[in-house]
Amino acid sequence: MAGTTHTVTNQAPPLAQYDVFTADRALTEAVERHLDPSLLDEGLSELSALGRASGSAQVQEWGVQADENPPRLRTHDRYGHRIDEVDFHPAWHRLLGKGVSAGLTGAWARPGGHVRRAAGFVVWSQVEAGNGCPLSMTHAAVPALRADPALAAEWEPRLTSTVYDRALRPAHEKPGVLFGMGMTEKQGGSDVRANTTSARPLAEDGTYELTGHKWFCSAPMSDAFLVLAQAPGGLTCFLVPRVLEDGSRNVFLIQRLKDKLGNRSNASSEVEFAGTWARRVGDEGHGVRTIIGMVAATRLDCVLGSAGLMRQAVAQAVHHCAYREAFGGKLIDKPLMRNVLADLALESEAATTLALRLAAAYDDGSERERALLRIAVPAAKYWVTKRCAPLAVEAAECLGGNGYVEESGMPRLVRESPLNSVWEGAGNVQALDVLRALSRDPQVLDAYLGEVGQARGADHRLDRAIKDLLTELADLEGAEGRARRLVERLALVLQGSLLVRYAPPQVADAFCAARLGGDGGAAFGTLPHTLDLAAVVERARPEV
Repeated sequence: MAGTTHTVTNQAPPLAQYDVFTADRALTEAVERHLDPSLLDEGLSELSALGRASGSAQVQEWGVQADENPPRLRTHDRYGHRIDEVDFHPAWHRLLGKGVSAGLTGAWARPGGHVRRAAGFVVWSQVEAGNGCPLSMTHAAVPALRADPALAAEWEPRLTSTVYDRALRPAHEKPGVLFGMGMTEKQGGSDVRANTTSARPLAEDGTYELTGHKWFCSAPMSDAFLVLAQAPGGLTCFLVPRVLEDGSRNVFLIQRLKDKLGNRSNASSEVEFAGTWARRVGDEGHGVRTIIGMVAATRLDCVLGSAGLMRQAVAQAVHHCAYREAFGGKLIDKPLMRNVLADLALESEAATTLALRLAAAYDDGSERERALLRIAVPAAKYWVTKRCAPLAVEAAECLGGNGYVEESGMPRLVRESPLNSVWEGAGNVQALDVLRALSRDPQVLDAYLGEVGQARGADHRLDRAIKDLLTELADLEGAEGRARRLVERLALVLQGSLLVRYAPPQVADAFCAARLGGDGGAAFGTLPHTLDLAAVVERARPEV
C-alpha cells in the first residue's frame, strides 16, 4: 500500500537516444550555409553520426562517469621512482578516443574542415566538456608548428590523425598524438612576457634545456607541449615531448593537479622543468608571434564550447517544459515561461551562428577573412563565453528544484559555464586584444564593417546600432576604460547582422528588439510580449 505514494507522474523523460546535431536547427542550417555543396552530404552524414552517438544513453553515461571520477596524480611508482603519470577513468579514454576518431583534431587536413570540425565540437561539448581541452589544443597546435616547416611535416600527420593512442611512448612510434600547452606562470598569468622559465641552447642546433615552471598545464598526459620560455634572444616557443626518441621520459615533473570548480574530468596541472629537453619552434624572441595561431584557434574553441554548453542547457530546459505541467497546462505554453525559454534560445542561436561563421572564415582563408578573424575572434570569445554562465543558471532554474539536483545534469553545465571565459585570456585580455587589432591594422575594421554592412537596411534597430557603433569607433583615444562596452557592442552588432541575414524572421526580430533596440531587460525572460515567442521556442525544441 505504501508503494502507491511513490507513483511517478508529471516528470519529463530523459533527453536521450536522439541526434544532438540534427535536433539543433541553428547548427544544421549553419553547416548547410557554410559548407561547400560538394561536401554537404558527407559532412551532414558524419555530423549526424556524431550527433546520434552524443545523444545515446551510453555516451551520456560516459560523460557522467568521467565527471564523477576525476583524474589522479601518481608522482612515484611503488619503488620510489619518479613517474609523473595521471590516471583517468576508462570513460575519459572512451570519450577522448571518440572525439579523435570523429576528426575533432583534423580540421587543417581536409576541405571544409573547420566548419565540419566546429559543428562537431559544438555537438561533442554537450556530452562532457573536459575532453574538449586536449582535442582543442591538439587541433590548435598545427598553425604554431607551421612556423617551422620541418617540424610541421613531422608532427602534423600525427596531430590530425583519427587514431587515439594513450600509451606513453615516442611519438614516432604512435599512429596519433595529442598536444598540450604551457604558457602561464605563477608571477605572470596572462602577462606571458613576464615568464621566467629559461631556455639554454644545447650543442645540437635548435635544441635547448628548459628550467622553470608552468602554473597551468592542462592535459599533462599529452604526447608533447608547446611552451614559452626565455631564450638568449628573448621569449621563444618550444616543443617539449613527453617521451624522447630513445624511449626515455623527458623531465616533466607534475607537482599537483588543480582542484577546479568544473571541468573536473580534465587534468589541469602545475609542472616543473629541470633540464627538460625542448626543440625550438620559430625564431628566438618570436615566441608570442609563433604561438598566437594556437591561441587564436583555442579561443575560437572557447566560443564553440560555450555555444555547445548553451545549446545543451536550452535543449534540456525546453524539453523539460514541453512535458512538465503546472497550473493547468504545459509549462512551455505559459506566457512567462515561454518568454524565458525564447530569450535563452535567442542567446544560444546567436552564439552558434557567430561561432560557425568564424569557422567558415578559417576555411576561406582570404586576407579579408583573416582580418575579420583578428577582431571577431576575441570579440566573440569575450561576449559569448560571458553569456554562457547566466544562461546555464537560468536554464537550470527552468527545471525548478530538479535543476539543482546532480542527476539532472544541469549542475555540471552550471559549473562548466564560466570556464571558457577564463581560459585562453580572460575578458579584459580579449577586450584589449580587440583594441590592439583596431589600432594596428585598418583592414580589421574594414573587414568587420563589410561583414555587418551586408545586413544594412534589413532592420532599423540594427541600422541604428551600426551607426552608434561607428560613432564610438571614431574616437579610440582613452578607449581602454570603455573597452568592454565597445567589444560587447561589436559582438552584438555582428550577431544581429548574421541573424538578420540567416535566421527566421521571428528570431531576428526578437534579437534586434531585445539586444539592439533596448526593448528588453537585464534578466532573461524580459522580451517584448508582442513578439512571436512561440515560434522561437519551437525552433529550439529538440526532436526526440
